[in-house]
Parts: sequence; structure tokens; C-alpha cells
Amino acid sequence: MKSDETKTQPLHVAIIMDGNGRWAQKRLLPRSFGHREGVKTLIRLVTHAFDTGFKYVTVYAFSTENRLRPKEEVDGLVDLIRKNFATTFRRFIDRGIKIRILGDRKFFPSDVAQILSDAESDSKDGKNGTFNVALNYGGRAEIVRAVNEAVKRGEEVSEESIGKLLYTYGQPDPDMLIRTGGEKRLSNFLLYQTAYTELFFTDTLWPDFSDEEFDSVVDEFRHRNRRYGKVK
Repeated sequence: MKSDETKTQPLHVAIIMDGNGRWAQKRLLPRSFGHREGVKTLIRLVTHAFDTGFKYVTVYAFSTENRLRPKEEVDGLVDLIRKNFATTFRRFIDRGIKIRILGDRKFFPSDVAQILSDAESDSKDGKNGTFNVALNYGGRAEIVRAVNEAVKRGEEVSEESIGKLLYTYGQPDPDMLIRTGGEKRLSNFLLYQTAYTELFFTDTLWPDFSDEEFDSVVDEFRHRNRRYGKVK
């Protein structure tokens, strides 16, 4: 019989990267500094996840609700994508990682939307993993979009028909979801896909989230008993 350490190798981790603004405010810095620091953590942590055996990594980078923040902060977040994401994506494309954008990119200026489209196009043949980046994404909107599309096609609304129309179609649902920053909720992230996902919450703010803490969460996951509603 296999030990708990080897019986469960998670393939898909989803991450809510919360706490950038508070990280900056604790240091008496503008919130924009925290978002920039958060990009550094994103690159490091996602790289580590792929290096340690994950095949799918999904991050919540910009929600539909984030658009309700002060205009200055929203503009700063969009500019952060403009200035950093092309080179960030290239790091992963060069190692054979496929990039997939989840969400309605029509919100973004044309130059930013082009960066996102180019990343997907340039990485379409990647075989070494998939990096999903949720941008202007909302879980409820994703479900509504899928249902409307199924109806438009004249299909019966079912789990199968909806599943085929989700942004993550063709991928396994997340095995585990990590939220940093102390809050204990999903905040409209992957509502359909996380029905049986193991949830982990940490008070650590995203810029301070270390590879070691990530590994500790993965170790805890390996010791959980996933029953999917059954008796084991």
C-alpha cells in the first residue's frame, strides 16, 4: 500500500493572490508598490509549482470586482500588466508552458489585449504545463456565459454542455486552492470548478508567501482524505 506521501500528487493548484495592497500599507508605501512586489512573487511561486510537479497553475490576477476600486489603482493594475506581463509570459513560454487567459479581455485597452492574445498564440504548442491567468474574471459571469452559449447553440443545459464552454475546458478541476492574505472565501473565483477542491487559507500576505509555505500546504493536501461524497 502506498504511503500518504506518495498516493496523491496534485496536478492543478489555484491561487488567490491576496494582500498586495496591505503589504505595502504596512510599510507606509503606496498600494502600487505591493502590486509590483506581488508580480515578483507570482513569477517565483508559479515557477516553483511547475518545478515541483504541478501541470496546471491558475492565478486570480484581476477580478471583475477589482474594476470597482479607485480609478487610480485600477489604472495602475492595468499598467502593471502592460509593463510586466509580456516578459512574465515569455519566461514560461520559453520552458514549454501553455498560457491561457480566463475572463473577458474586452475590458482592457487594445495594446494590453494584444499582449494577452500574443501570449496564448505563442504558447499554443506548449507541452510542459498550463498557466491560467484570470483577468477581468468572475466565476458567476463565466457560468452565465456558458449557459447562454449552450442555449444559443440549442443544446440542453447540463453539466457536460456547460463544462465544455468554461474557460478551463479540457483541464482537470483544481485539486487545491490557496488563498493568501487572511480572508476565507472564494471571492467569485472558479465557482464551478472548485466543487471538490481542497481549500487552504493563510494569513501570509501574497508578497511574503514563500516556496516553503507553499510546500507545507501541498504536504497537508497529501494527508487529506478526498471522498467526493463517498464513504472510504
